[in-house]
Amino acid sequence: MLRLATSAFALSLLSTAAYAEQVAYDFDKSHSNLSFTYNHLGYSTTDGRFGEWDGILLIDQEKPSNSYVEFTIDTDSLDTFWPARDEHLKSSDFFDVAKFPQATFKSTKVEQVAEKQLEVTGDMTIKGITKPVTLTVDVTAMGEHPMAKKPAAGFAVRTVLKRSDFGMDQAVPFVGDDVTVVFHTETLESADN
Repeated sequence: MLRLATSAFALSLLSTAAYAEQVAYDFDKSHSNLSFTYNHLGYSTTDGRFGEWDGILLIDQEKPSNSYVEFTIDTDSLDTFWPARDEHLKSSDFFDVAKFPQATFKSTKVEQVAEKQLEVTGDMTIKGITKPVTLTVDVTAMGEHPMAKKPAAGFAVRTVLKRSDFGMDQAVPFVGDDVTVVFHTETLESADN
């Protein structure tokens, strides 16, 4: 729904002239999904997704710590596949989308922790509340895209948020406080490079 403040996740460089290897990548939204799950009363797991989001990704393959990502999510695009529940989650009890139409993530640190894994730390803002969050980012693929014939990168991103940290504590602990967020994406090198 919005722009990942021109970013989306994984490795990326801060745009500074000093980093000559910084390369911008565009998200392929037709092969990306931003989803979440939470426990309901101990009986089931509820699934949902955000259909509208945007972002910019800057990747430094030689020095991943110079990478950067920023992400903006349209909170009104929330979909849990049950309209009545969606309306409740969009209300002031939870996301309050009328007052806070966007959630954002801006990376502050990128660390390579394994050959194909990064930890991306940044500031997550939901409902006007900003908290530090660390994303586990698995690099699923990086190389020439077999169809687009241009540099591409794939990522699987995961983190767990406490919704109560962001002013959404209704029904805790009966309805789970922990929300698992998963983002799968394909990205292609931007034509603007």
